[in-house]
Amino acid sequence: MEQMGKLKPAFVKPHGTVTAANSSFLTDGASAVLIMSEEKAVAMGFKPKAYLRDFVYVSQDPKDQLLLGPTYSTPKVLERAGLSLNDIDVFEFHEAFAGQIMANLKAMDSDWFGQTYMGRKSKVGTPPMEKFNLWGGSLSLGHPFGATGCRLVTTVAHRLQKEGGQYGLVAACAAGGQGHAMVIEAYPQ
Repeated sequence: MEQMGKLKPAFVKPHGTVTAANSSFLTDGASAVLIMSEEKAVAMGFKPKAYLRDFVYVSQDPKDQLLLGPTYSTPKVLERAGLSLNDIDVFEFHEAFAGQIMANLKAMDSDWFGQTYMGRKSKVGTPPMEKFNLWGGSLSLGHPFGATGCRLVTTVAHRLQKEGGQYGLVAACAAGGQGHAMVIEAYPQ
């Protein structure tokens, strides 16, 4: 803890709070995901891992909402899929920084934020922590650019199989105030 306390901030020097200790680290990595219709997969002899039920992309003002993509995209994708937070068995959010995850969870749990910034009547609600990034997120596993999204999706698919859940939700922020969310549905085993 003492060594982490000595790390210099990456931004807003010298008073910032984001350091190498609470940021996702860049790692080597590669990934591939094969996406096709169920009919085509079965015809080719593949056994699907999961269905991509729905997805959305969002953007916010990067001035004060830069990394809040999960807050904005989660209710939109749930609405499109006809689901609620309570229907989701597995949550996997990209963790750019510890503070980014904390900001999203706080915004999602705020009636004021929902009303003021999102035009909602009330808060989005927060994912239950006992379902959230249980196999490690980008803070612990790293963030291989170009592979993190596939890692999130395949983690959801494998967690749904192992844990016996039906629906998973992936959410991520991206540069420039963008965000993304998708609902993954378990393939019958």
